Amino acid sequence: MADKSSLAVACRSVLTSENPREKAAMARRVTEDWRNGKLRRDRQAPTDWPDRPARPPQPELLPPRDMPRRKMSRANGRKAQLHALAHIELNAIDLAFDLIGRFIDAPLENDFISDWMKVGADEARHFLMLDERLAELDTQYGDLPAHDGLWQAAFDTRHNLLARLCIVPLVLEARGLDVTPTMMEKFQRAGDEKSAKMLSIIYEDEKTHVFAGSKWFMRLCEDRNLDPAACFREQLKTHFGGALKPPFNVAARDEAGLPRHFYAEAG
Repeated sequence: MADKSSLAVACRSVLTSENPREKAAMARRVTEDWRNGKLRRDRQAPTDWPDRPARPPQPELLPPRDMPRRKMSRANGRKAQLHALAHIELNAIDLAFDLIGRFIDAPLENDFISDWMKVGADEARHFLMLDERLAELDTQYGDLPAHDGLWQAAFDTRHNLLARLCIVPLVLEARGLDVTPTMMEKFQRAGDEKSAKMLSIIYEDEKTHVFAGSKWFMRLCEDRNLDPAACFREQLKTHFGGALKPPFNVAARDEAGLPRHFYAEAG
């Protein structure tokens, strides 16, 4: 019988929830249970942790290169963009709870868990906002294809916490800081102020997620006597397979605590 006080069991329950809205609700519930002291941190990482989260039958997952282009000037293009964002946020829920459960025995204090719980709860709130907006536009999550690139990054870094912190928050989420302001402007030009406002909320929250990634990446490097910038470049070369592409939103990256010399020299 599953131990209901186990943090690892609770995180697994998020990963194994197939229905997207139930997954988001479970993420928020687990976060609340952790904050209220109802969950205990397991001393050892689970040996049978799932390599992939549960997913609904739809959307169809395509290679990134096969995804159709989205023209924001058209209503269907805006729906496609919102659908793509909802897919990212759904993956981000699993990324946060996979990080907690998979690396639950990391030699870091419980603030590490609390920070990523907050990230996971934020991603759940973002998904629900976008899902409701899609419904207002007579669309639902799963109606359009999506790609599996985000989870591939999680799989590729499943045995290396430094690599996970580098690639997910410091590369992929930081890229979101670069592109979101332009996306907001496109929604505004299309007259969709409501969607633009949602992106603004997500944008501000994502800064705190990158900050959490930077904080714990730096901490691990310090604990292991590693040079953070050199470690960042090493993980990038090993797990990302390519240089970072400018332009960079330097102001947002600064606010998120991501040192300029990390990415400026890796571009």
